[in-house]
Amino acid sequence: MNKLLIVGTVAFDAIETPFGKTDKILGGAATYIGLSASFFNLQSAIVSVVGDDFPQEHLDLLTSKNIDISGIEIVKEGKTFFWSGLYHNDLNSRDTLVTELNVLADFQPKVPQNYKDADVVMLGNLHPLVQSSVLDQMEKKPKLVVLDTMNFWMDCALPELLDVIKRVDVITINDEEARQLSGEYSLVKAAAKIQDMGPKYVVIKKGEHGALLFHNREVFFAPALPLEDVFDPTGAGDTFAGGFSGFIAQSENISFNNMKNAIIYGSNLASFCVEKFGTERMESLSKAEVAIRLQQFKSLTQFDIEI
Repeated sequence: MNKLLIVGTVAFDAIETPFGKTDKILGGAATYIGLSASFFNLQSAIVSVVGDDFPQEHLDLLTSKNIDISGIEIVKEGKTFFWSGLYHNDLNSRDTLVTELNVLADFQPKVPQNYKDADVVMLGNLHPLVQSSVLDQMEKKPKLVVLDTMNFWMDCALPELLDVIKRVDVITINDEEARQLSGEYSLVKAAAKIQDMGPKYVVIKKGEHGALLFHNREVFFAPALPLEDVFDPTGAGDTFAGGFSGFIAQSENISFNNMKNAIIYGSNLASFCVEKFGTERMESLSKAEVAIRLQQFKSLTQFDIEI
């Protein structure tokens, strides 16, 4: 069975949207990636850090999804990373209210020995030096390395970010971040410039407007499924990344055509994530529901046309 190594935050979130608010709930990029990737036939492990204030029930949830948590360090008398955010009415923009790095400030990732030969590595949004450290620990070159990042690292750790970008096969960022990283407004030109930095594939996420996949001069677009209810977009991008990397790891096929399928699988799973607060929807989601909505995605984009 193929192995997926996931690196990222396991955290607490407090979220407020126009539809309600939560106190501290389970969050973190690696959490969403792991829950999403658990829908595929593979072995996965999370490398992260939490404090001893992190409830055992959250760790048990990850274990129940067949996620190896031996790479999650628990710091005694430490406090878990905490983020609080307020979403505006359009749900596309948000204000960060609180960011407490806590144990994440001194995080030194330790890849479990039995995952140093992982087929696919998913580097969730973290400091670029942490992402590089994980790649340094791999004993075998992964078939695919996927990196997610954000504008914060472009602002405060650009040289380190550019170093790790050289070492990855796929980068996933949103349209605003693609423009900032490349200095180009056109997403086609932005993707070309980013490919010159190292990655063979560039995935540009556009939220409710879908996602774009670029490889050389080839482009693929996947729409987002129109939804009746969107309560909380937190973690949608990470859920997308988990679906994308999970599908690739399961299928052992890193061709452009198979990446198209991975984009659809990622978009499909992300469409569930936003339907409830935090990880709630992903925790209860069934494979049958995933299959039904996948058919909806197919119907949404399938048509016959004479050319």
